[in-house]
Amino acid sequence: MKNILKSTLISLLLCTSHLVASDAKMQQQNLTAEQMQKQKKTIIDLASKEFSKNTPIKIDNYTTFTGVHGTPSSLVWNFDINTGAKSDKAIQEEDHSRMESAVTTGVCEKSKRFFDAQIDISYIYYSSKTKVKLFQFDITYDKCLESFRNNKKYY
Repeated sequence: MKNILKSTLISLLLCTSHLVASDAKMQQQNLTAEQMQKQKKTIIDLASKEFSKNTPIKIDNYTTFTGVHGTPSSLVWNFDINTGAKSDKAIQEEDHSRMESAVTTGVCEKSKRFFDAQIDISYIYYSSKTKVKLFQFDITYDKCLESFRNNKKYY
């Protein structure tokens, strides 16, 4: 189980590196937060297409990044996890809080420009065997502020 969690955390880091690259491109455009909010739909559409371009991407032995899609107010990242012999219920019960903490921290640290545009981010993990949704983590600017306050970091 620790291997699955470790692999999933690695997948988070790899995927957030894409966010950093995208964030750097947006910063080069010197858009204000207000300008970004006006272009929210365009940003979501372009980011979804760019991040999903070469999917599926096998991250490690357990995790496959399957793509990103947009909603009117968010980017939704999708992953499949090979849970091995462990049941979906056991994964959900044993790993939810650790996964939520790791995903939230990683996304909050790397996604400020998306939050400036009032774009929320969701990470959804499915079992590759059963296709059952194992986890969904919805991350908003306010959730990041709370997370950083709890960890003595400030956004």
